[in-house]
Amino acid sequence: MKFLPLVWKNLFRRKVRTLFTVLSIAVAFVLFSYLVAVRIAFGSGVDVAGADRMLVIHKISLVQPLPESYLGRIASIDGVADISHMSWFGGVYQDPRNFFPQFAVDPESYLRLYPEVVLTDAEREAWLRNRTGAIVGRSTADRFGWEVGDRIPLQGTIFRTRSGPTWEFTIDGIYEAGVEGYDTASFYLHHEYMMEANDLGQRFIGQFVIRIDDPSRSADVAAAIDTHFANSPAETRTSTEQAFLQGFADQIGNIGLIVIGVLTAVFFTILVITGNTMAQSIRERTGELAVLKTLGFTDRGVLVLVLAESLALAVAGGAMGLAMGRLLVGLGDPTGGFLPTFVMPARDLATGVALVFLLGLASGALPAVQATRLRIVDALRKV
Repeated sequence: MKFLPLVWKNLFRRKVRTLFTVLSIAVAFVLFSYLVAVRIAFGSGVDVAGADRMLVIHKISLVQPLPESYLGRIASIDGVADISHMSWFGGVYQDPRNFFPQFAVDPESYLRLYPEVVLTDAEREAWLRNRTGAIVGRSTADRFGWEVGDRIPLQGTIFRTRSGPTWEFTIDGIYEAGVEGYDTASFYLHHEYMMEANDLGQRFIGQFVIRIDDPSRSADVAAAIDTHFANSPAETRTSTEQAFLQGFADQIGNIGLIVIGVLTAVFFTILVITGNTMAQSIRERTGELAVLKTLGFTDRGVLVLVLAESLALAVAGGAMGLAMGRLLVGLGDPTGGFLPTFVMPARDLATGVALVFLLGLASGALPAVQATRLRIVDALRKV
């Protein structure tokens, strides 16, 4: 600790160079924060999907409905501990560009299977009682300025009421995310109301959601369900919730690989910049390092001083960048609704902190080794 003033003085020997190096590192970690949030957003909640939840959809396509009668038959299969269902609604609020997910669900069982959807007791009871009620996630409510009690008109693009295309729902609750990264963009309405009021007069289920009693048996339960409905008019395909969501994410592309590629290029560039800064600093202080060795500093002591200087640069820039990145990501989706799940989880923040120290050590390693190999006589000759 007693040599920290020496490290501090060395860093500010060239104030402009140090400032721009720190700012470059900060920008890199702001970019890191944003790319992490984008990866999670395109993952559509894969990272927070329930390990014990599975989805049952039509074997041909997700848009093909399943009969309501499957509810009891699926519930009776060994390994199924609980069951609910959801169906895509597909309404438009004011303008088609105002997209947000809308699902018709059975409120009681859906909230039971998804504890991540957090409502107050009053909101929960109000929604259960009100057949024309709905709940909406915090991000969508904030996006449109909705509050509890508002009447929201949605234009039906798939389903119409018997009196026209306009459906009206009362906001009974605004749900928060029970776990970080959970989607707060969705809009949930009563399935029974949609079935009774739609002009098609048809009853169906878009997909069933089940909870299994043992996640390690997910493959066996999936096979049992699909075998049960094999050769029926509506065959099923069952998968874990995580696999289902990952399939959607993969249709867009391997966002994780793209993010890793971009971050690798960015951090390699920053490593070169920081390493060059340290190398210049050491070359400028060749004579001073020789004097330190003459005064009794060991090679190990010189190594620690140079690495401490490099780490100080990285920590100053990295801390600034991660703090700014966390703050900016915390402001929410910058696209206005295209990336509703826009967060930077704590584990990725920890990864960023580890990268800060790795950058500091890597950028200072070569200059530090060169400083330890410095011969006193040769260094003083150059002064």
